[in-house]
Amino acid sequence: SAGEQPPRLSQFHRDGFLVLEQFFSTEECDSMRSQIQGIIEGMEVPPHCRTEFSTREEEQLQAQGSSDYFLTSGDKIRFFFEKGVLDKKGNFLIPKEKSISKIGHALHAHDPVFKQITHSSKVQELGRKLGLERPVVVQSMYIFKGLKDLQQPSLLAVTPHQDATFLHTEPLGRILGFWIALEDATQENGCLWFIPGSHTNGITRRMVRAPSGASTCVEFVGSEPAYDDSQFIPLPIKKGGLILIHGEVVHKSELNSSESSRHAFTFHVMEAKGTSWSKENWLQPTPELPFPSLYT
Repeated sequence: SAGEQPPRLSQFHRDGFLVLEQFFSTEECDSMRSQIQGIIEGMEVPPHCRTEFSTREEEQLQAQGSSDYFLTSGDKIRFFFEKGVLDKKGNFLIPKEKSISKIGHALHAHDPVFKQITHSSKVQELGRKLGLERPVVVQSMYIFKGLKDLQQPSLLAVTPHQDATFLHTEPLGRILGFWIALEDATQENGCLWFIPGSHTNGITRRMVRAPSGASTCVEFVGSEPAYDDSQFIPLPIKKGGLILIHGEVVHKSELNSSESSRHAFTFHVMEAKGTSWSKENWLQPTPELPFPSLYT
């Protein structure tokens, strides 16, 4: 199968990304989709999403609640909603499975299906071909990418960014993203776009934990340059395809203007050998969940 082909490593090093079509089977993709449906059916809406605002102070407490919910999600399975899907009492204005933008950040550790995919022999073999000596899994996310016909309010485009902005290491170059298409990703429904070769210039912006007592939980240091739209190339990929993403390559996705969803499962790996994980990153390993080894 295509999963067994040696990766075109020189291409990855040149471009900062690599498309491996048919890496996962249709059955593997469908098992992730049905697993996430079960997780959503059992979902309790987090209390901070249910607060009815009345005072400024309560609003701040609510913002604090949601920032804690985010900051402490690294070792849990948590739900992040599109804007405008809940009324003031925390009731859904649209069906709840259409209200979620993503689920993170430890599906790989706590869910048997996602754990099996993350540590599958194909992924481990790819890690070895890439020369990873001590890879650890730092986070995972299931991303929904909403539809326009279901009045999903945000239809979010993901602005150009580098993953190392959010997952900073010393030295740089130690973060690798694995992005799995659980449905065909097309230009219409919001496939990823990349600037080839943009992983060689370091990073210009970092997201860091804000000092305690600040009004937000994270802040940005530095700024994102204005990227030239014409430099981006689209990477449509079929269901089951895998895109390897270098931590510093610039990428984005446009909004989903189609009638079909674009589900994806993604996880990030760090080469832990000779690497330090920034204490300022929003995501931190915990005693309950130290970053697990990719290799089993």
